[in-house]
Amino acid sequence: MFSGVATISPLVQADDIVAARELLIDVISPTPMLYSRVLSDQVAGPVYLKCENLQRTGSFKVRGAYTRIARLSDAERARGVVAASAGNHAQGVALAADLLGMRATVFMPLRAALPKVAATRGYGADVQLVGAALEDTLAAAQEFAESTGAHFIHPFDHPDVVAGQGTVALEILERLQLVALAVERF
Repeated sequence: MFSGVATISPLVQADDIVAARELLIDVISPTPMLYSRVLSDQVAGPVYLKCENLQRTGSFKVRGAYTRIARLSDAERARGVVAASAGNHAQGVALAADLLGMRATVFMPLRAALPKVAATRGYGADVQLVGAALEDTLAAAQEFAESTGAHFIHPFDHPDVVAGQGTVALEILERLQLVALAVERF
């Protein structure tokens, strides 16, 4: 069990992140951290890369999306979810909704990368391509939420999303603590 973490914000505490990790235990895979000699040389200090690209959705965003959606009430889940994203959050919401047996609608910009659109659809979301910028998709998603009752899943501005995404930090801190112990021993 990880302990000794200071308060993250007035809304998200270390215990919230630990609870999110428990919620995610069967959903995501802990990803490796790789030491980068080239980047370490450039900044004159150790640099590690957290390989969240190895998650099913290719990013850490599924952690926050799943945490948020899993914590919705039954009534909120019954109305489905809606999100706006150019790709990574879209895939996270689509996968989370699919795993939880829910309907998801995702608004993406007209010029969203085709592989991200295809992946989002592949996870079961109804994808609506609108507007040239993310602001357009956010407005469309919020209008959809208001008109249908679907629950809007913001890409970052909610304590559950922050707690889910914060689980990456726990993995990093735990891994670096192990690295520090190994260096100490040799």
